[in-house]
Amino acid sequence: MIELSLIGIGTGNPQHMTLQAIGALNAQDLILIPNKGSGKDDLAGLRREICNRVIEGNGPRIVEFSLPVRDEAIKSYRKRVDDWHDAIAEIWWQNLSAGLPEGGKAGFLVWGDPSLYDSTMRIAERLQKLADIKLTVIPGITSIQALTAAHAIPVNEIGAPFTITTGRQLRENGWPDSAETLVIMLDGECSFQSIAPEGVEIFWTAYAGMENQISVSGPLAEVSSQIMETRAKARAEHGWIMDIYLLRRG
Repeated sequence: MIELSLIGIGTGNPQHMTLQAIGALNAQDLILIPNKGSGKDDLAGLRREICNRVIEGNGPRIVEFSLPVRDEAIKSYRKRVDDWHDAIAEIWWQNLSAGLPEGGKAGFLVWGDPSLYDSTMRIAERLQKLADIKLTVIPGITSIQALTAAHAIPVNEIGAPFTITTGRQLRENGWPDSAETLVIMLDGECSFQSIAPEGVEIFWTAYAGMENQISVSGPLAEVSSQIMETRAKARAEHGWIMDIYLLRRG
């Protein structure tokens, strides 16, 4: 049997590691680190840095592997993602079976928290259909927590609901009726441009919780151009960007 632990590591700041996560990393026989390719090498580097800082002694063996690229030519978004997850699960299994031929404990470092807009658990479920794998999930600090901390704001108004959604949903369906506050994740297209800016305030942060964190806030009508310019410059400098923002009416 392989015991697979999905370990939430926060948003790239080693100080976000919980004691539970540190203990889990030290207990593994094998740690898998994905490499997303040129321009995103520092994401793998940050995972290695975390391992170097918190693992004691010789520690587990660390194996780095390349992730497949999602086929954007497939028209159906759901099929595009499902096929991609199938391919990732196959690569995971190749590395697990090669690294632990007689079984053991393997850890996978998950950016933020495994439960929130992350497909790691869905990929792990595919693995469980291929082999006898016991799954453990260890939560981590989320980018939402890092966002609200960066701006020193609560996520919701008193007694009011909020909605967590994606940039794609905001573009295609507009502002949902369920809440006056929205948290927007997975947005590579600055989808706040798709809504009427009047009466809306935005709290935007890139690289939330990291040393190179950037934050901008204010009325959407006044700061949207600044955010887009700042985002484009940061992405050009680093080769990648992770950002998140909160929109609030009134």
